[in-house]
Amino acid sequence: MNLAQHYKKDIIPALKEKLVLKNDLQVPKITKVTLNVGVGKSLKDPNFIATVEDSLTRMTGQKPIRTKARKSIAGFKIRQGLVIGLSVTLRKKRMYDFLEKMLTFAFPRVRDFRGIEEKSVDKQGNLSVGFRENLPFPEIKSDEIERMHGLEVCVTTNAKDRASGLALFRLMGFPFKKS
Repeated sequence: MNLAQHYKKDIIPALKEKLVLKNDLQVPKITKVTLNVGVGKSLKDPNFIATVEDSLTRMTGQKPIRTKARKSIAGFKIRQGLVIGLSVTLRKKRMYDFLEKMLTFAFPRVRDFRGIEEKSVDKQGNLSVGFRENLPFPEIKSDEIERMHGLEVCVTTNAKDRASGLALFRLMGFPFKKS
C-alpha cells in the first residue's frame, strides 16, 4: 500500500479521532513538497549547475526551475540574473512518490541519522529537512557524481498549528527523535 492510500485509509480516521474533528476535510494534509538547492560557491561553474539539475530531475521526475538573483550583491560576487539555485515543487502523485522514497530509502541511508528534530516543524505545521549530500536517494549513484551537493526539502501542510502538523507527520511515519 502506497503512502496516498495509507493516508486515506488509516491516517484520516486516526487524525479525526486524535484531533477531535467531525469532517474528513478538516483533517490536515500535505499540500506540496518543495526541494531547493543553492549553488553557493559554484556560481560560475555551469557544469555543476547542470549536474544539480540532472540529479534533481532524477530524484523527482520533474525538471527543476533555475532561481536567479534579483539584484547584484558585490560582497557575495552575485550579479543580477545569475543562477543562484534550483527548486522543484511536487504535488499529488509525484509528491507522495517522493515522500515514500524519502521515508523508506533516504532517511535510513543517511549517515549518523538519529531522527528529525521536532523543532523542524514550524508554527503552521510545515516541516523543513536538510540533507548534507544527495547520495541517500536511490537514483543517485556515488561513482557517477564528481561533486556532491546538499538539498533542502520543505513539506507544506494545511495544518492549523504545530501540534496537528506533528501528529500528521508522526502518523505518516516520519522518524522524529525520541525526547
